[in-house]
Amino acid sequence: MIRILANDGIAPNGKAQLEAAGFEVVTDHIPQDELMTKLNDFDVICVRSATKVRQELIDASPNLKVICRGGVGIDNIDHAYAKTKGIPTYNTPAASSASVAELVFGHFFGLSRGIHRSNFELRQEGSEFKKLKKAYAGGQELRGKTLGILGFGRIGVEAARIALGLGMNVLPVDLVKTSETITIDMMGGHSVSIEVPVVPMDQMLAEADYITIHVPGGDLIGEAELDKMKDGVIIANTSRGGVINEDALLAALNSGKIGGAALDVFVGEPNPRRDLLEHPGISVTPHIGAATGEAQYNIGTELADQIIAHFK
Repeated sequence: MIRILANDGIAPNGKAQLEAAGFEVVTDHIPQDELMTKLNDFDVICVRSATKVRQELIDASPNLKVICRGGVGIDNIDHAYAKTKGIPTYNTPAASSASVAELVFGHFFGLSRGIHRSNFELRQEGSEFKKLKKAYAGGQELRGKTLGILGFGRIGVEAARIALGLGMNVLPVDLVKTSETITIDMMGGHSVSIEVPVVPMDQMLAEADYITIHVPGGDLIGEAELDKMKDGVIIANTSRGGVINEDALLAALNSGKIGGAALDVFVGEPNPRRDLLEHPGISVTPHIGAATGEAQYNIGTELADQIIAHFK
């Protein structure tokens, strides 16, 4: 029997689907330092972002046949090395796209109206209602604004779909694509298709009122890029910590160049730096982009389909 270690968990539907196909699925978490001696008892390992599957672990597990990542990025897996050993790596790039894109706009709405701060401050003992009402009276609407998208893959396309539905202009940047046709479902069963061209990076930085980042990694936004942005721009990173230089971001927030930032990912996960978490211009979440019931269900199904297809 094929044994699967879902070391960072798997949605119940995915587990049930695999078991119905005749696989054994173990969901008991094995600490990272114990995997070197225990992973060889399994044919498949499924991970999220917590468990690392590096070269040393692969070499110590000659029985390993498949590595799966429940999510988009596979930077916690030495997948190129695994491939040289004949071990494929599967991930689930489509499963959580809508969930991540919706989180971005949750942050955008909150930052645009001061919700991330006023929700906390109004609850405090002794808060002054009228004072806070005045303090948070300078919000703005997203309709009519321009959204810059760095990385026009599945999540970037979902962000564009939401933005277009809100009446925003969209300026995507991508290394591969030149355009994308985006279909928006309307009430009554109708749909509208819009051709969205990709633009140069400098144009996006100069014209965007909001910017969202959806790339697999890299040091892409530093002092030079922040300087090119509109004054008061609001930026979101739900991709990988370090894509935005955290020191440069704090400096731009403190100078007023950046109007607000949304961070779901951090360089120091799971211990982000305190000056980021406590900055009034930053809206934070603990890496929950794909943490919806719908996304987890989709991830479970996609993982199960891939594993079953591999062993057929």
